[in-house]
Amino acid sequence: MRNLLIVAALAVPLLAFAQDQGEKTPCRIIYVPTEQVVVEKMLEMAKVKKTDLVFDLGCGDGRIVVTAAKKYGCKGVGIDIDPARIKDSLASMRKAEVSKDLVDIRQGDALKVKDLEKATVIMLYMLPEFMEKLEPQMKARLKPGTRIVAHDYPFPNMEPDQVVEFEVKDSPRPKFLYMWTIREPKKK
Repeated sequence: MRNLLIVAALAVPLLAFAQDQGEKTPCRIIYVPTEQVVVEKMLEMAKVKKTDLVFDLGCGDGRIVVTAAKKYGCKGVGIDIDPARIKDSLASMRKAEVSKDLVDIRQGDALKVKDLEKATVIMLYMLPEFMEKLEPQMKARLKPGTRIVAHDYPFPNMEPDQVVEFEVKDSPRPKFLYMWTIREPKKK
């Protein structure tokens, strides 16, 4: 029954509009929660530590930034366009007893994050069309050393530093995680 509900959620995506060079371009927005075991693996891959600032673009119920704050004591920023997900994120924070001093949940377009440059770690579980739109920002705005971990969908033109495939109990397919570390620009 649970798999049927997930398939039903995927079959009826919401549409959101992201700005792309002044034009409104449709971008499918669906919410599929990341299993906790995958969240843990993503945070491990990024080698999150207390001094990090973890951004989760499309944070859903906030479980990634809440887990990062609770487990590692770092700060986190979760951004989601859906007001219902913002409510879910705030509920996750209350349940885990994580304060607003550690985690900031914002409603907004993940393609228009004003302070993305502050991130030292970015977490993503976004569809391919979003990854394609976000990729130029990652290259242009992030400082060297910033780690990016994506669940299931890689950037189309960035070679990952690491790819991990693993099985998750009760999941019909393996999970893929991709990690990149932003490097110093090459000198000309």
